[in-house]
Amino acid sequence: MAEPHDLTALEQAAAIAAGELSSVELVEHHLTRVDALGDTVGAFVTVTPERARAAARAADAVPAGERGPLHGVPTAIKDLTLTAGVRTTFGSAAFADFVPPVDADVVRFMAEAGLVSLGKTTTSELGCSLYSEGLVAPPARNPWDLAYTAGGSSGGAAAAVAAGLVPLAQGSDGGGSLRIPASLCGLVGYKPSRGLVSGGPVGSGAYGLPTHGPIGRTVADVAALLDVLARPVPGEPYLAPAAPAGGWLGAARAADPGRLRVGRFTTPMLADEPVHPDCLAAVDRATALLTAAGHEVVDVPAPLGPAVWPLFEIVWYVLALAPVPTGRESALLPLTRHLRARGAEISAGTLSATLGELQAQVRLGVRRTAGCDLLLCPTLAAPQAPLGWFTEGGDPVEDFDRQRRFSPYCAVFNVTGDPSVSLPVGVTAEGLPVGVLLTGRYGDDARLIATAAQLEHSSGGWDRHPAIWRAVGSANVNGSGVGRSAP
Repeated sequence: MAEPHDLTALEQAAAIAAGELSSVELVEHHLTRVDALGDTVGAFVTVTPERARAAARAADAVPAGERGPLHGVPTAIKDLTLTAGVRTTFGSAAFADFVPPVDADVVRFMAEAGLVSLGKTTTSELGCSLYSEGLVAPPARNPWDLAYTAGGSSGGAAAAVAAGLVPLAQGSDGGGSLRIPASLCGLVGYKPSRGLVSGGPVGSGAYGLPTHGPIGRTVADVAALLDVLARPVPGEPYLAPAAPAGGWLGAARAADPGRLRVGRFTTPMLADEPVHPDCLAAVDRATALLTAAGHEVVDVPAPLGPAVWPLFEIVWYVLALAPVPTGRESALLPLTRHLRARGAEISAGTLSATLGELQAQVRLGVRRTAGCDLLLCPTLAAPQAPLGWFTEGGDPVEDFDRQRRFSPYCAVFNVTGDPSVSLPVGVTAEGLPVGVLLTGRYGDDARLIATAAQLEHSSGGWDRHPAIWRAVGSANVNGSGVGRSAP
């Protein structure tokens, strides 16, 4: 028997519009699931049930003619994202009691669209790692198998969506932080073009690498949330690409990108690392689906190679130098302290020269693939990573190097600013998800979303559920093998 969380986000909103469910009922249903499974999968740092109930009552009181496509639907906000009046720890014990006085623009947009946040999702400390295993919440575990990481830095968002605690969530991506968890957890994780989504009202912009974005179970849900997030805001440092007629949801529903030339490569860009056969098989499957849809898929060289890693490395070190409360540095994790120590050694002149050289390399890389409408590659070099695998040696240098080798593709597209999405095309023999990365030209989000939706339809849909989806109240909810069910 179908339950409310079985519905996609758009289906939940449609049920509200039809009078079949209320926002209050949906919020109570999902809060029950959060209470039962939230700590098991490490989805939330802070749950805000009373705020959610009040917001749901307010959503139900809005006249039907004033409701948008996601009105009344439960969601969640990443713990890196400022949320006024709600504890926001940035994944760090150094900020364990911090309560912002202001909302990020995207938080305000979501509330104005009638979405109802249930709380703040688990993230890596200061967004510094691609796993979410800190000191302020249980580690974010993959609902498909709790022995594995849900990734990071939007790991809690992915865990929440994949376990059916919310149908979709807000996250952010500065080096793969939406796409990595999406690949691990069998979801759609979308990094918009630079400037499409506001990073305000505070923050430095971090050289244009990070952006807010959506994560969900279907392309249409993700596109609908992108419509909410992508509102023009005065004062943003980057010009926002124009939205298509009908919005991003319209592009997803049409699922008609026209005939495209897709450049395919599998060579890792930031590490000389063997690629797991399951990741290569997922790219092969995506190639077959794209070809069957009438697109031309051609092999191209990787835009960049491991020789540019020292440039990337310097930028990551400097990005770790976020302000930390006086006297709280000792509360930071070893990896964060290591990155900050390295960042403090880098002079302004070195950083300036590095950014210039990195942009020169990016220009060359983009020109190598200039004849392609889209690029196709693996999301990751391996399909999954065990919980604790990155930190098991106790050496932050080894930890950081393992991350580079595990994810040698995603971060390049943060530097180029191109839109990029991880799609759950593949699956391992054990039934665990494997993602592929599809990347568009800067500002061409509509064509990327339309192609992603086309792939979703031709593959028979991606709204697959792990066994834990049905495990509320069951003795089977534990740390071993819960999610190894077939689709």
